[in-house]
Amino acid sequence: MTAIQFNNVSKTYGQGLKKQKVLHDLSLSIMTGEVFGFLGPNGAGKSTTIKLLLNFIRPDQGDIHVKQCRVGKDNYLHHIGYLPETPCFYENLTASEIMYFSGKISGLKQDQLKEQTQDILKRLKLDHAQSWQIGTYSKGMKQRLGLALALVHDPEIYILDEPMSGLDPMGRYLITDVILELKQRGKTVFFSSHILSDVEKLCNRIAILNKGKHLFSGAIDEILPQYGSNLEHAFMNIIQTDDRGKNG
Repeated sequence: MTAIQFNNVSKTYGQGLKKQKVLHDLSLSIMTGEVFGFLGPNGAGKSTTIKLLLNFIRPDQGDIHVKQCRVGKDNYLHHIGYLPETPCFYENLTASEIMYFSGKISGLKQDQLKEQTQDILKRLKLDHAQSWQIGTYSKGMKQRLGLALALVHDPEIYILDEPMSGLDPMGRYLITDVILELKQRGKTVFFSSHILSDVEKLCNRIAILNKGKHLFSGAIDEILPQYGSNLEHAFMNIIQTDDRGKNG
């Protein structure tokens, strides 16, 4: 079953001579229960795609579905947990307070929310700091707290934008472990990353974008024999071949 579907989606920014097409006719399927890596260099269109998926912006053409819901038409956000690349918080609140707030607006009951909060903060090694104001947190702690907020209502689908950004080795290990557990539980994870070793370890399938164009999607073991000995080599070969074609 398809969890996320992009059908011929395009997006342009600006007007007149400053008009720039940043996403070209993207069609992509993410299946229920898979971990899907979304790859591309800076400016490839990854963040635009995620903003379209979350209905922060609207496509010029095409449509996007989350499960059976059409983005922009139906209520689907209860299916999703979202981690932005740089999470923002009310920094005078504590982790416990913001987890409580997030859980309540997601419809969790108080007893369930208390148990969920404790379990998640402990899993992400934040339980010792749950009464600290978030303004005292390091960047890596804020990143882990952002994932905790995405987890609290136990959604079916996770949209993670650069989840390893700014993390030390312990933080990367913790988030990798959480994603592997979500995979084991049959959750769907769609995430962008520049850390290709993590993608190779975690993902069932990947897609590669360059300058708004969809160049490849499929299993990692499909891409390696043709393009490189590991995912980093394959990724660079695909991007460089596309760039040479554009410049030639």
